[in-house]
Amino acid sequence: MRKNLYILLTDTGSVMTRLIKLYTKDPFNHVSISFDEELKDVFSFGRKKYHNPIIGGFVRENIQGQLFVNAECAVYCLENVDDETYGKIREYVSNFESNKDRYRYNFIGLFGIMFNINIPRYNAYFCSQFVASAFEYSGNALFEKPSNLASARDFENCSKLTPLYVGKLKHYRDFINSAYLRDSKYPLNRKSPA
Repeated sequence: MRKNLYILLTDTGSVMTRLIKLYTKDPFNHVSISFDEELKDVFSFGRKKYHNPIIGGFVRENIQGQLFVNAECAVYCLENVDDETYGKIREYVSNFESNKDRYRYNFIGLFGIMFNINIPRYNAYFCSQFVASAFEYSGNALFEKPSNLASARDFENCSKLTPLYVGKLKHYRDFINSAYLRDSKYPLNRKSPA
């Protein structure tokens, strides 16, 4: 049975996000992966504590938590994922979750993206690198570049992903439960109705 995977792009408005946006000029700079449409189980690399953006690593994110209270987001779907690919990505993320203390945030890798230089790091990831690497691990990479050069913009421009929603993250669950979505699984304009 084929399943879907979900990619969440966010702009939390945090100091770190604003600094990254100064360089990228992109609307979203944080990337996460989820195995459910409701985004109950969301995984990424980011800050481990709300008040400390420097100490980062693998995180299970709470989209209703303080960091995401005013976040803007875009949600994308990779539809009809075969069981083998889905299982490998699940396995990959579960391995990170079971060994989360081994991993740290790849701040140096962000400079690699800026200068398009492949800087391999051991057990260190940034958000878009982690999500892209999960697909690489499955044998179904989303991009024709190494995961440590993947950015949020790459996910926005990925033709394999279907856009589902753009708007306030706090309104996303209401949106997917609304009649608007139930009436047409993939309406032409997936942006949140006013």
